[in-house]
Amino acid sequence: MTRKPTAYWDYIRVEELLDLQAGIAPDDSSLSNDEVLFITIHQIDELWFKLALRELASVRDLFARERVPEQSLSSAVRGLRRIATLFAHASAHFELMETMTTRDYLAFRDKLSPASGFQSAQLREIEILLGLEDSMRIPLGHEGSYLTALRHADGSESPASRRVQKRLVDRPTLAEAVRAWLYRTPIDGSSPESDDDDATVLAFVDAYVAAYRVEADHARRLAEHDALTPADAARLAERYAQAAEATAAFLRAEDAPPEERARVRRIRAALVLIEGYRELPLLAWPREVVDSIVALEQAFVIFRQRHARMVERIIGRRIGTGGSAGVDYLDQTALRYRVFHDVWAVRTLQIRKAALPPLANEHAYGLSVGD
Repeated sequence: MTRKPTAYWDYIRVEELLDLQAGIAPDDSSLSNDEVLFITIHQIDELWFKLALRELASVRDLFARERVPEQSLSSAVRGLRRIATLFAHASAHFELMETMTTRDYLAFRDKLSPASGFQSAQLREIEILLGLEDSMRIPLGHEGSYLTALRHADGSESPASRRVQKRLVDRPTLAEAVRAWLYRTPIDGSSPESDDDDATVLAFVDAYVAAYRVEADHARRLAEHDALTPADAARLAERYAQAAEATAAFLRAEDAPPEERARVRRIRAALVLIEGYRELPLLAWPREVVDSIVALEQAFVIFRQRHARMVERIIGRRIGTGGSAGVDYLDQTALRYRVFHDVWAVRTLQIRKAALPPLANEHAYGLSVGD
């Protein structure tokens, strides 16, 4: 049977697509260009979110394996970088939104009420799949739970609420899968199942902390050249001493519950190992993974920040259409909605390559003869 030739407009569904910008009107002929712009940009954002969710799920599934093949890490990096690029493009849309004036937007704003961008189920899905904890969420303003805002006005389930409920049971999250992968990282050649593994991890941590203290003391002496008074010098000494103590406490996982301390310590040690000894062959791609995770979360944070500034520019700090605190709410999400805390924290305590303590089993991270 001969296949019918495919036309571009059929494959892309152009006509159906162009019929979707009418909002709650029968068609878009009666709408202003500003309202059609507003609708179109948000629809494009939802398409970006759809792609981001697909990539996030694929990367999560890769790290959720009991053993993550080294050769597959490049695929994970490509997926993470693609998601970061998606959010960069979504952030750029806000510049186009800012071609509207306040009065342009107010002309059709009442049509939205009580709808809100807070009701974007896919954005909530992205947060959930990344690993945002419910305890970190900021209430929209009047609802008991963010899930309430996703239901119909009468409280019944909606496509949005069902979508998010389904995602909530889709475990593990990316953060959980990545932490499990980091936990299995050999530390100075020792694996979690090795004899005396915790002692090996502690020895690695102690050696790194000692090297950090030397570097901190060196930085203190350099800073003291600019101290104007003995009080300044004392203040600097205290600041660097506190940084060294904080580094030791973080790497020893003193902030974690006792029953989780060994696991958290191992994960943090893995991050230090990957970042500090990145030139070793078997750590090269893991380091790219870690850097891509940072780039992804950075792009998401910038997206939130850019959203807040766009909203403030167009409508100021008035109450949001869904009853939220508007810009204040958006600013808080940009500040608090972070997932990969330890990945970022390790950047604060990295030291120069020349100052790194030598690994006892550096050969464990080289390529075998057959590779």
